[in-house]
Amino acid sequence: MEKIWLKSYPAGVPETIDPDHFDSLVDIFEQSIEAYGDRIAYVNMDHEMSFRELDKASRDFAAYLQQNGLKKGDAVAIMMPNLLQYPVALFGILRAGMTVVNVNPLYTARELKHQLSDAGAKMIVILDNFAHTLEKVIDELALNKVILTSIGDLLPTPKRWLVNAVVKYVKRMVPSYSLKHTVNFRQVLSAGAKADYQRPKVTGDDLAFLQYTGGTTGLAKGAMLSHRNMVANLEQVSAFIAPLVNDGEETIITALPLYHIFALTSNCLTFMKHGGRNVLITNPRDMPAFIKELDKYPFSMISGVNTLFNGLLNTEGFKDLDFSSLKIALGGGMAVQRSVAEQWERVTKSRLLEGYGLTECAPVVTVNPTDIEHYNGTIGVPLPSTEVRVVDVDTGKLVAQGESGELQVRGPQVMVGYLNRPDETAKVMTDGWFMTGDIGLMNENGFFKIVDRKKDMILVSGFNVYPNEIEDVISDHPKVLEIAAIGVPHDSSGEAVKVFVVRKDKSLTEREVIEFAKEGLTGYKVPKFVEFRDELPKTNVGKILRRTLRDEEEAKSK
Repeated sequence: MEKIWLKSYPAGVPETIDPDHFDSLVDIFEQSIEAYGDRIAYVNMDHEMSFRELDKASRDFAAYLQQNGLKKGDAVAIMMPNLLQYPVALFGILRAGMTVVNVNPLYTARELKHQLSDAGAKMIVILDNFAHTLEKVIDELALNKVILTSIGDLLPTPKRWLVNAVVKYVKRMVPSYSLKHTVNFRQVLSAGAKADYQRPKVTGDDLAFLQYTGGTTGLAKGAMLSHRNMVANLEQVSAFIAPLVNDGEETIITALPLYHIFALTSNCLTFMKHGGRNVLITNPRDMPAFIKELDKYPFSMISGVNTLFNGLLNTEGFKDLDFSSLKIALGGGMAVQRSVAEQWERVTKSRLLEGYGLTECAPVVTVNPTDIEHYNGTIGVPLPSTEVRVVDVDTGKLVAQGESGELQVRGPQVMVGYLNRPDETAKVMTDGWFMTGDIGLMNENGFFKIVDRKKDMILVSGFNVYPNEIEDVISDHPKVLEIAAIGVPHDSSGEAVKVFVVRKDKSLTEREVIEFAKEGLTGYKVPKFVEFRDELPKTNVGKILRRTLRDEEEAKSK
């Protein structure tokens, strides 16, 4: 297969990387501590943590784990939003030679029980705001201990006391709970400081993360990501962004949760490697407060999903920020809409580059070159040492360049497999190729474009209709804030298009939406039904959940 995308690589980007350049993420971490010790690694709630301070705290955390009955390879869960405690626990677990299990804090008790049981987690680090969820299933789990933390625990006194008191007693954000065998995060660090830390031998084959995926389509599966998988993806991303990055000097805004694979790799790990300053945003849904945080820092990079960028652009004060240091905004997790990308470019005078990845690929597969001048509607080109091919959904044979089919990926970042699910692994992996379930195509320059998810495709009178296209067209309407398109049953055409719209302007009517769609879409793609909503269902990172909307429609028809 000819890798025609290589001709679109920026100057200096290599065709391949060495996934074994480092034995493990621990090696990269130790190198960064040595190189950037006194520089700031993380900022949260105006408090800074240097690389040296992160080294000490994560070492103490690792020592505590080792001295409290856990051994190399054991799974330790983290359940919290973006706080300073997160990187301390993350790197502490990795330095102890153990496996990180990232947990969405918004999980229900049922989802939490499944993930912790499936992963065989021995301990969990959990924010006390969510301890009441754990309480409901704690007796059904094999946890040795629960490490509890409060939002302000790593802030200096008296700010720590004030923040924790306000969160608990004024805002009442900590529901009552009763848990046994708990220890406070600060006590863990104190005990670990007095304990011996033994650096384990960690190899590329050891598991770094159990990253759960697929929860919207059934029980979540644990993607086994080895140190080699993660090191490979860091080397790939680093090689690609090298023309833009000045080691030890970048400031990146981390608004997406670090427990999500996108922010974990693109923000937490990549800029740990490059000595960047990560500004952790604990609650990006509070847009006015988010913008106040942005105003404090001359940030050079930011990552997000389409809804996050759209939300910022539509919040008062954002346009008045200083964007003179901004080099790049990276969009992923869902399709970036052209209207959002072009407005972002007008407001910030910087590019919004779209990339593409999957949990099973650690996650980055493709990204737009750093030297493109404007948004181009593609997910970019494959990273070094990454192959992407397009195959016919029915036959599995390669399709011609420019034709749509399922995207398949091969490279050193592709997961080991799903934990305890060889049958599920076999369904998606063959001869090293991972079957993404995404429909896409490759253009003449090797740039790929996502058409849609296989399961989201709408079949209207035998024609394939892709929600992304409909959403992209209608989002251009000046009165539309957000939109989602799904297929609903229809007597004559099998399925028909229905759109759910959140309005910027309440005067927007159903007829206006349909007439606007007719200007940019073939007849069978035009929505037959329009429903206005105050908000759309979203995942923890802001990705719109079409499946939830489909389920609601199915429930109506029963």
